[in-house]
Order: sequence, then C-alpha cells, then structure tokens
Amino acid sequence: MLSQGPPVRWSAPDGHWTEPDLHLFPQDGHRYEIVDGGLHVTPPATPAHDATVDEVVVALRSAAPPGWWVCARLGVAIGTSNLVPDVTVLRPRSAGGIWADPADVAVVVEVESPETERYDRLLKPAVYASAGIAAYWRVEPGVALVVHALDGTAYRQVQRIEGAEVKLDAPYPMRVGPF
Repeated sequence: MLSQGPPVRWSAPDGHWTEPDLHLFPQDGHRYEIVDGGLHVTPPATPAHDATVDEVVVALRSAAPPGWWVCARLGVAIGTSNLVPDVTVLRPRSAGGIWADPADVAVVVEVESPETERYDRLLKPAVYASAGIAAYWRVEPGVALVVHALDGTAYRQVQRIEGAEVKLDAPYPMRVGPF
C-alpha cells in the first residue's frame, strides 16, 4: 500500500492574482480566469457545451481566409485580467504566444451555460470591450447566435440569429446560423 502523504497546500497570493498564479491550478476541467486581479472559477464544461464550441470552431475555420487563426480556449491578456473565451479569432500576422494580445483579436465567442450566463452577458463583454476587441459573439446553444460590435467603449447588439443561416461580413465573409 502506497502512502499518500499530507495533502498539497497552497495559499492565495498577497495581493492581486496574476497570470503566473494560474499555473498553480490543476488541469481539472475548471476554467480559471482573472478579472482585475480577482480570481474567477467556473465548473467544467458539459459535453454538450464542448460540442457547441467545436461546432463554432469548425464553422469559423471553414470560412477563414488564409492567415486567420480560430482557436478554442486561447487566453487573452487584458491589463490585470486574463480571460479564456470559448473561441478566439486572431487576425493574420498575430504575435502568437500563450496569451493573445487584444490587438490581435478580431472576435471572441462565448457559449453560454447556466453557470456562466451572467458572466458571459455582463462582465466578460465589458472587459473585452475595454480592450478594444472589435466583436463579441454570444451563443445561446440551440437558440441563437447574438452578434455584438464595438461601439465606442461598449458592445452594441447588431444581430440575433435564430433558426436560419445568414451571411455575415465580419470578421470575414461567411454564412452562419445558430449553434
């Protein structure tokens, strides 16, 4: 019989959470993010949520012109915040790296779940908008794709797609429907 020893203990940082602190956490399916130096944790995604994320990635990749990158769960560093959108679309000639620079991001997409609905509708769009990210898409699985465009310092809903596939021009021309 193997001895397990004492449990591993850790403590919160003295002050604000920072990106290096995120490496303290296990790869357990939870999403660990920092908003203005505060830690935010969401539970592991369901298989249905992951399937919707995969569907969004496939749709965006299949329409992407050469040089564009469509990434699932690529983090974006925004000042004292480190957010991990479900899908990130990077412009051609992006700098690359573990955490994307908001200047390289054309669109962020969040797929709602009951545990993230308020976070995806209120807090995350405000942080993305403050970074100047041009577009924010929110997927209500099986219901709608809600497209927002940056209008000054906040997002404005420009389209709600329910049922039928439509043509979008940004970030690049594509046909897309609700997911």
